[in-house]
This record gives sequence, structure tokens and C-alpha cells, in this order.
Amino acid sequence: MSGKHELSLKGSEPSSARLVATLSFAGLLSGLIIVTVFEATLPTITAYKAKVLQEAVFTVLPGISSMQKLTYRDGRMMPATGDEEEEDLVFGGYDADGRLVGYAVPSAGPGFQDTIRLLYGYLPDERKVVGMEILQSRETPGLGDKIYKDAAFVANFSALSIDPEIVTVKKGAKRALNEVDAITGATISSKAVVQIINRGNERWLPRFSGSETLTKPAPSGGE
Repeated sequence: MSGKHELSLKGSEPSSARLVATLSFAGLLSGLIIVTVFEATLPTITAYKAKVLQEAVFTVLPGISSMQKLTYRDGRMMPATGDEEEEDLVFGGYDADGRLVGYAVPSAGPGFQDTIRLLYGYLPDERKVVGMEILQSRETPGLGDKIYKDAAFVANFSALSIDPEIVTVKKGAKRALNEVDAITGATISSKAVVQIINRGNERWLPRFSGSETLTKPAPSGGE
């Protein structure tokens, strides 16, 4: 009797092929749902990122009236065409008369946890960084996240000389115009921000030289 009962149970078990088909269908359905949701929300996400970036440009370049996307082409800074990769773009900031005030430079590099992406303002006439905004960071909550939550650390970048290069010093030891007070307990994250800006300077400053008179804002004053 028990043998017949075992056979009956075995006969009721789904076949391997049926299990595979069911799992495959479930996976396909989940994938379609994820893709559909992603495509539906992508325009909103893209628009939000563009808004955040535009606000950051005006934050790191205080006093500007308009901005324009720029790229380095044919040996000089030129208005972007829209076909460039993100890493090949910077933003020119202009006063009310259309004169170039400075550049907002995106730059990225490794932090303690993950990649840090930031935007900093640079004035070519003064050779100074005049603002810094973190765009993306996964640094340790309560420590590394102070690179954007600690007002005193962010203030280091409001009038920071780039010559000979920006350096990080122990908190309270800042004496020179090119020095940044590190955050206690988050030295690695602090140094990462400085290194990212120095890397951005190495790439872009030679391109800015002599290009100030060649970049003008779009008639609309938009991106």
C-alpha cells in the first residue's frame, strides 16, 4: 500500500522541463516589468539630473547669470553640439553682459567606498576654485558623507588657490591658500575630493588657457 502511495506522489511531481519553463516565464515577465518601469521613469530621472546639475553650476560659480555647455574641439573651447560624451563637457558661466566668469568642471574618481562625482567652479583669471558640489557619493554615513554635509569642509573650496596644487592637511593645520582642512575620521574621503579636483585641473586647465574670448553663451542663455 505504501509503495502505491509513493508512486502516486511521484506521478504528481512536475517534470523538470515544466519547472524550467515556469521559471523562465517568471524571469521573462520580471525582466519585461523592470524594463517597462525603467523606460517609463527614464525621462523624469534624466530631467531631474539635468535640473540638479544646472543648480550645481550656479552654486559653484556664484554670481553668474547664464551658463553654456562647452567642449574642447579644434584646439580651443567651443559650444557643445550635443554629440559629446559627458566626460568631454564642462560648463561656462557668464555675467549679465555675456562675459565669461569661469568654468564649472565635472570630475570623478575613487573614494573610500565607491566613485565620487563632483562639480567645482574655477576662475581662470584668479586661478582659484570658488565652489564645490558633490553630485554622487556612497561614502560612509556619519564619516565620509561629511564631504558634502560638513559646511566647514565645503567652505574650504570657496576661495582655494590651485598653485602649485591643492593639498590636504590635518584639520586645524591649514595655513596656505592652496590647503584644505581634512575631515577628522574621514581623511581618505577628504583626500579623494582634493585628488579628483587636481585631476580635473590637470585635464582641463591647459585647454582653458587662451580660450576665454572664444566662448560665448547661447542667445537664450540656457545650457
